[in-house]
Amino acid sequence: MTALFEEFDDIADLALGLDDPSPGTRIMAVIDLADSADPAAIPYLTLATSDPDAGVRKQAALALTSFDGPMTAAALVIALSDTDPAVREAAALSLTELKDPKAGDAILPHLGHSDEFKLLSCFAGIKELRRAEAMAPAITAFSHSSPVVRVQAVGVVGWLQDDTSLTALREAAMDSDPAVRRAALAALGFSKSDTAQQALIDALKDPEWLVREAAAETLAKSGSASCVPALRSVLTDDFWQVRLKAVRSLGKLGATEAAMQIGPMMDLDVPNLRKECAAVLGELAVPETRAFLLPFENDTDPDVRKNVRWALGRIDKAAA
Repeated sequence: MTALFEEFDDIADLALGLDDPSPGTRIMAVIDLADSADPAAIPYLTLATSDPDAGVRKQAALALTSFDGPMTAAALVIALSDTDPAVREAAALSLTELKDPKAGDAILPHLGHSDEFKLLSCFAGIKELRRAEAMAPAITAFSHSSPVVRVQAVGVVGWLQDDTSLTALREAAMDSDPAVRRAALAALGFSKSDTAQQALIDALKDPEWLVREAAAETLAKSGSASCVPALRSVLTDDFWQVRLKAVRSLGKLGATEAAMQIGPMMDLDVPNLRKECAAVLGELAVPETRAFLLPFENDTDPDVRKNVRWALGRIDKAAA
């Protein structure tokens, strides 16, 4: 029995299947190599990414998800230029699974690539590796013609959480594309600087509600007491999603002065918003808001009822 397992664990033996004339057999060899979880399999899987059959190449690109490091990253970067779209997509997906910062060595040289798909995939792959060297090419890509690339580039900079990027992120928060603006606002969440806070406050007036929502949400992280008036100003936003995030942020900032403005919002026919208002009114525990909560103690929505009863209990406890 032991000899059998030793034979199975022999990577070279498993790799013999890659020379079989049948693509199906070669695919099974790729799967067996991946299942071995032995780094010695990486060179063989790299070889399989150049197999004549696209199905084998795709399986090899997916199999590399089981591994990490510079060798794996290098193989995947090459596969991003494959002639078959399915292989390229598989390589891009596997690239985002890398965790070893050293894997970035193989990705960094391609952060200015002319091919949009390859550039996009490399930004997505290096983002969570948090390589400081990626910041300069990412900021350069803030002016790329593709908004999808710009979104990924903003994400890379956001993960680095470097104060020197604040000016660039603030400019990105004024991008012509709402998805880029939204990504930039979320990226500013790491900073409590005046620059970040002002960019978020300005974005509360953005014409796109998704951008206003992102700004209201991020102010819970980057905001201070000085942003409370701006958050209160969007409690009457046309979109309840923006109001909900504003209510949540006001609660996290402990803005008791907003409680009497939040209270009447319990009357709105949006269960998600009523639930959030009730929770925040409980957090703020302003005695005068009890009257806004009482009519909803038996609300038709179970989550609203639960939050209302919790809020009433907390207000009563605070007043005792």
